[in-house]
Amino acid sequence: MVCFARFARLVIGTGVLLLLICAASPSIAQQVNPTASSVKEQQLLQELNRVQGRVSIPDQRSGVLEQPAGREWREFRNVTLHWIGGVAILGMLAALIIFYLTRGMVRLQSGRSGRTLVRFSSFERFVHWMTATCFIVLALSGLNVTFGRTLLLPLMGHEAFSEWSQWAKYAHNYLSFPFTIGVVLIFLMWLAGNIPNKVDAAWLKRGGGIVGHDHPPAYRFNAGQKAIYWIVVIGGGLVAATGYELMFPFYLSGIEGMQLAQVVHATVAMLFMAVMLAHIYIGTIGMEGAFEAMGSGTVDVNWAKEHHSLWLEQENARTGANDARTQPTAAE
Repeated sequence: MVCFARFARLVIGTGVLLLLICAASPSIAQQVNPTASSVKEQQLLQELNRVQGRVSIPDQRSGVLEQPAGREWREFRNVTLHWIGGVAILGMLAALIIFYLTRGMVRLQSGRSGRTLVRFSSFERFVHWMTATCFIVLALSGLNVTFGRTLLLPLMGHEAFSEWSQWAKYAHNYLSFPFTIGVVLIFLMWLAGNIPNKVDAAWLKRGGGIVGHDHPPAYRFNAGQKAIYWIVVIGGGLVAATGYELMFPFYLSGIEGMQLAQVVHATVAMLFMAVMLAHIYIGTIGMEGAFEAMGSGTVDVNWAKEHHSLWLEQENARTGANDARTQPTAAE
């Protein structure tokens, strides 16, 4: 009888427990919603922008287990940046080719006088060519980071591409220092002559001598050259600052700051390269006599009269040259 009584109590207790579970199950089902919980979890991840725990080692950054913002950076790095670079650089090349085929080289209408005028000193030309040479190497090695795997790896093979990329990385890192020095010197050397003024507005309205055959007056630097100057100073400053943040990681910011630095560095660099293509075009095949300014440091007097007449007047007044020097004569 005792055993039977214990068994009966066990059965009754089990039945009551089952009834309680069944009665509570609707409320539990209402409280637990896997879909809603997932939504809350995603909202939490977006707010925190990372999943971070605690670690016992000195490097606390290793406690970051997941950083959802990194997916957006990877999308920019692998997709968006390719479009920015391709459109900017290839678009500029296409525009320059079309412009050259339709406009051709800007010729000296009055011919060469046979007399020259010093335009840039040896030091100015040294700083220019040092900065320009570093820029070309930095541009090519930087393009390798973005497009190398897609364009060069299939042609060179893994071993050759790895060797090239390693040396390109060394060149990119070390040549950044003389490039930065060059940008600073350019800023200091030519700041006084690159302040915008009313003459620049008139120069732009008249097409700057590039569109059509007009020759608006200009001082030592015209509006187009001033634009290049400020692009070099501001763009070069941005790529240098962000580049050093990437070169020396975690000294100035965490991973989020470095991702932002890479976005700014790559975007500005692509646009910088596109603008420099136009600068190289004008300084070589785009305008007769322009390369001589940075090549030998001198320009023909007639070139100065057509493109920088106000600067020529200043030089004549400074050196005490007579009026005959400003008059174009036939080249011998």
